[in-house]
Amino acid sequence: MPSSLVAPGPDLDSTFAALADPVRRALVTRLAHGDATVGELAEPFELTPQAISHHVGVLRRCGLVEQRREGTKRPCRLKVDQLSLLGTWLDGQRRIWNDRLDALEQHLTDEGAAS
Repeated sequence: MPSSLVAPGPDLDSTFAALADPVRRALVTRLAHGDATVGELAEPFELTPQAISHHVGVLRRCGLVEQRREGTKRPCRLKVDQLSLLGTWLDGQRRIWNDRLDALEQHLTDEGAAS
């Protein structure tokens, strides 16, 4: 099987699963603008800090977020290396589909010219 057709793998599988949730996607978007504590992340949601903490845990386990200690605070930070892996995989898929659509367009053009 060509490498471009191989499944994403466990790291990307867990990343896709984590990003399937709209709250987690919103947290990733927020963290793209800078570090934030769980309390700060919870502010725009009608969710408890405990619920947000659960979502952060999912994002941590798949490698999208890290937390560190700063005194009594534990700010979260987005880890772009895992996002880069996801972007690389998506770019490969985009290239495959663009090539296939170009081939279809050429086939339809050739068929139209032949008739």
